[in-house]
Amino acid sequence: MSQSQLLDRAFALEAVRVTEAAAISAARQIGRGDEHAADQAAVEAMRLAFNQLPISGTVVIGEGERDEAPMLFIGEEVGSGGVAVDIALDPLEGTTLTAKAMPNALAVMAMAEPGTLLNAPDTYMDKIAIGPGYADGLIDLDADPAQNILALAKAKGVKPHEITACIMDRPRHEALIAAVRKVGAAIQLITDGDVAGVIATTDPSTGIDIYIGQGGAPEGVLAAAALRCVGGQMQARLVFKKEDEKARATKLGIKDFNRKYSLMDLASGDVIFAASGVTDGSMLRGVHVDRNYLTTESIVMRSATGTVRWVKTRHARTKDAR
Repeated sequence: MSQSQLLDRAFALEAVRVTEAAAISAARQIGRGDEHAADQAAVEAMRLAFNQLPISGTVVIGEGERDEAPMLFIGEEVGSGGVAVDIALDPLEGTTLTAKAMPNALAVMAMAEPGTLLNAPDTYMDKIAIGPGYADGLIDLDADPAQNILALAKAKGVKPHEITACIMDRPRHEALIAAVRKVGAAIQLITDGDVAGVIATTDPSTGIDIYIGQGGAPEGVLAAAALRCVGGQMQARLVFKKEDEKARATKLGIKDFNRKYSLMDLASGDVIFAASGVTDGSMLRGVHVDRNYLTTESIVMRSATGTVRWVKTRHARTKDAR
């Protein structure tokens, strides 16, 4: 039996338990205005859940470097021992969203065969992504935004004004937003959560056709892991705003600072991706609480088969609601 088969049988649904634990803990901080407390709750719960899995996991995308994060830092080993896997994680994708009780906060993780996830430094990353069903090379990170919108519209058989782009609402995107609107496309601006933004391109019900813009590099790898499971195209390039960021990237094995990464460069091999909703969003419902139960909604995907499972779980309201 190959390692990928073993990952499938043993861990596809176990991965959900990890994100559920982080989501439930983070949900206790929804609307309380404390981003640090929300993030810390998710991190601690996710680490505890990981250490209950029979894996020998190495965190390659985590909460920062060893001297920056108390746990789930890059290079940390998690699990109780077993199959070797690399792990990318974001215990709370959307700390601000959680603190302000805004939509689309998620707990996210991916597991893959060792050496198959890009060891991305905690820098910015330029990204462009679309969902499945298009000819390879349809989009290009280096093309003008209008060119990408027009190419996508032609491939879909629609007019540019029928295309919707998802872009993070940041001052750095002012020119990008203007260019997309000039060609006639609509824009859905998001305040945070670009993992969900990229994944939204794969689900027609969201109305999102393309994701464009600059966000976090770790989130880019997580989004790529999800696209590997359900199909789609993505290109990315690391963006360095300080010299010390290049030094950190070099330490992680990055040699070409201007490299344009394909989807397979970001996440190759067999990948399992899981996410649980913290607050209600376009992809998943958040954690809901009633008198006796907590309800979570999660998604788990596998690249080997393209299987996507939506998991709705009712947890008894005990001290350890798993």
